Amino acid sequence: MPENYGQYQQTIYSNGMFSSGRPVITTDPRLLEEQARKTMSLQSFGYIAGGAGEKATMDSNRLAFRQWKLIPKMLRTTEVDTSIELFGEKYSHPVLMAPIGVQALAHRDKETGLAEACSEVDVPYILSTASGSSFEDIAASCGDVPKWYQLYWPNDNDITISLLKRAKENGYKALVVTLDTWTLAWRPADLDTGYLPFLAGIGTEFGLTDPVFRAKFEADTGSKVEDEPLGAARAWLQSIFGVNHTWEDVAFLRKNWDGPLILKGIQHVDDARTALKYGCDGIVVSNHGGRQLDGAIGSLEVLPEIVDAVGKDMTVLFDSGIRTGSDIVKAIALGAKAVFVGRPVMYGYGINGKEGAKEVLQGLLADFYLSMAIAGIPSIADCHREVLRKVQYGGDLKASL
Repeated sequence: MPENYGQYQQTIYSNGMFSSGRPVITTDPRLLEEQARKTMSLQSFGYIAGGAGEKATMDSNRLAFRQWKLIPKMLRTTEVDTSIELFGEKYSHPVLMAPIGVQALAHRDKETGLAEACSEVDVPYILSTASGSSFEDIAASCGDVPKWYQLYWPNDNDITISLLKRAKENGYKALVVTLDTWTLAWRPADLDTGYLPFLAGIGTEFGLTDPVFRAKFEADTGSKVEDEPLGAARAWLQSIFGVNHTWEDVAFLRKNWDGPLILKGIQHVDDARTALKYGCDGIVVSNHGGRQLDGAIGSLEVLPEIVDAVGKDMTVLFDSGIRTGSDIVKAIALGAKAVFVGRPVMYGYGINGKEGAKEVLQGLLADFYLSMAIAGIPSIADCHREVLRKVQYGGDLKASL
């Protein structure tokens, strides 16, 4: 990736005119999903692209972005500093790969291929508990780029401690605890195909590598995990889904994790304040990309009030609906310290594996850099609410992403 991310578009033009031809992956975020649909299997695409209910929350995420407009200033800058600091460490830009499970549905290289793509463009990778790859495999694939771990919170404290210990031993810098997926929502794209990958042992391999889980499974069943892989997969699912923890339980995580502790799935100001009360270092304002609660508020809609409530005391991150470079600018201007990007990268990964994911990330970073420069915003510190104005969007929702 060029040091100046905006130069990536010149690489595309040069290749198109004189060298290898046009990009394999469309650079138009409105067309990317359809390109993935034509490439991926019905079940795989449905699981990745699908949302809860009628996808009203997904629409709300995009509408929220459409209602904020950038107000550019001229004759300001030709170079942009996109670097940020998170939890005492410097990052080259405010973009992280969202924790997404079952990446084998997009490509046979599973999480390791996507982790390698992220490392090559300096995007921190967040490993999901619903993974087909282990802590160790991902750590090897990430190289020197920071990596975080996302926890689906087991109902067994011994297993939880084992996961946290392994994450720390393998160099995962932050713990992201997903709160809104203790059970699966009503997801028509999966229900209509009758498909849940976990029941086939896809996306459960991560858990089956854990020594504490393995010992408990053998003691309970008298069988080794390798002898009963589907039974072990179901046992693993039962250990991480179906139990909704309480705020008091957060103290257990705080006691057993000495790095940054971040709660993902926050959309209410009261929850943000409570997270601060229980010693969390950060939160992710997120509705799980519209996959969990149909009819929920768009995440960007609540971001400013949550930042106003706790932003001075903890790190506020953003997830749900990022599709373009200007989306990133808007989220940062409204107070997020960094954003997670999910589905677009998975579409690229499904279309052309590691190189496809890399193209999407490069394009998003280039678009972000150019949006900052054209808007006359020289650095992240200059990206604040005064660069935006909220308007009422009256267009057709079908035009949204």
